Amino acid sequence: MTHVLGVVAGPEPGGRTATAVAGVLAGAEKAGATTSLLELSDAGADAVIAALTDADGVVFGSPVYRATYSALLKDLLERTERGKWGEATAPLQGTVAATVLTGASGHHYLALGDLRNVLAGFFAVQVLSPGLYLDHGGYVDRTTLTEQTATLAAAHGAALADLAAAVTASAALQAITPQI
Repeated sequence: MTHVLGVVAGPEPGGRTATAVAGVLAGAEKAGATTSLLELSDAGADAVIAALTDADGVVFGSPVYRATYSALLKDLLERTERGKWGEATAPLQGTVAATVLTGASGHHYLALGDLRNVLAGFFAVQVLSPGLYLDHGGYVDRTTLTEQTATLAAAHGAALADLAAAVTASAALQAITPQI
């Protein structure tokens, strides 16, 4: 069975980013995947890296600060091995990812491209496109997505589950490694 891990890289647990990631995970569950959610501010990078090993897909969620994803997510990615230069593990190799970024306005949606480029280029992850970017208009309140946004998030989750199943079934896609 496909397992999708949600990783929330906000500074406090239970924020708008966690709500958005949970919406994506709900769609993955409806598509038949099992899911779990870890918040970096609670679990810490070591626990998240350990959980990446068992995931077929990952939903990376982060608020946007200064036009990019959070320092917590940057730290996690910098600490995650990719099987190069003597590294013993590559927990993201052969996996898929969805990106979920949140911000105060639509002005920061281009940060999705930066995260997608790091995941695809540096880790050889198959990244679901387009990413999901939500500003305040996507929420009823901090813990509730609007109906339209919940539907969109669920569609991303279902698509991620389908993509994970396809990559898992393909030896060629799982064998792709970072070039450099």
